[in-house]
Amino acid sequence: MRKSAVPLREVHVWELPVRLYHWINALCIVTLCITGYLIGRPACLYERHRSFFQLLVRNRAFIHFVTAFLFFFNFIFRLYWGFAGNEFSRWYNFIPLKRCQWKEMYEVIKVDVLQVTNKKIDSIGHNSLASFIYFITFLIFLLQCLTGFGNVCRHEQILPAAISSPGWFLSLEGICMYGRSITSRCGVFIIFAIIHVYLVFYHDYIERRGVTSSMIGGWKFIEEDVIERHEENKNKCPGS
Repeated sequence: MRKSAVPLREVHVWELPVRLYHWINALCIVTLCITGYLIGRPACLYERHRSFFQLLVRNRAFIHFVTAFLFFFNFIFRLYWGFAGNEFSRWYNFIPLKRCQWKEMYEVIKVDVLQVTNKKIDSIGHNSLASFIYFITFLIFLLQCLTGFGNVCRHEQILPAAISSPGWFLSLEGICMYGRSITSRCGVFIIFAIIHVYLVFYHDYIERRGVTSSMIGGWKFIEEDVIERHEENKNKCPGS
């Protein structure tokens, strides 16, 4: 393993609530993808592996529904923690409103996408590109929750008539109509998960800051000069 020639300092980046959110979210997405697929196409697996899938297939809708509620309330908690957490968890990291954030996004693209350089990114928390992508996924999470619960409302026929009346510009009935088609497209989450895991290990390899282990213990190993620049630029570009 390569050793850094620059002195490193331990920095507690990810607080326990953020780490819990991350792993609960990952477990929920895996469970929702599996049970969602079984709800849509259970027969092919059930007939071939009756003994193994019997319990899962029989209770697939219940497991999916309970997991969806856990996913939703876990997501609500993360929204709250964006205001209550430390500087690396705050919402101003996720929305690129400053020039320095756009500049860093360009630098990350050169490393991750174009791979024209393996330069380390100075961000201690998420880099600006990762933060912006996470912000987009948060919006997708919200849409997924609305359409998923809307689909349940439509299936169980529990929508009040006033809500589903034509007078609403965007009624819950309309959300329900497209709920199944949207919630069944879990491929975007699978692709996101694959890219996410790859980039975590990739940055861990080129930066040597403990990116992978930080989501377990919360600590990263950051160069002293990076920490100094972070403290100097905190007011100009918070969260970097």
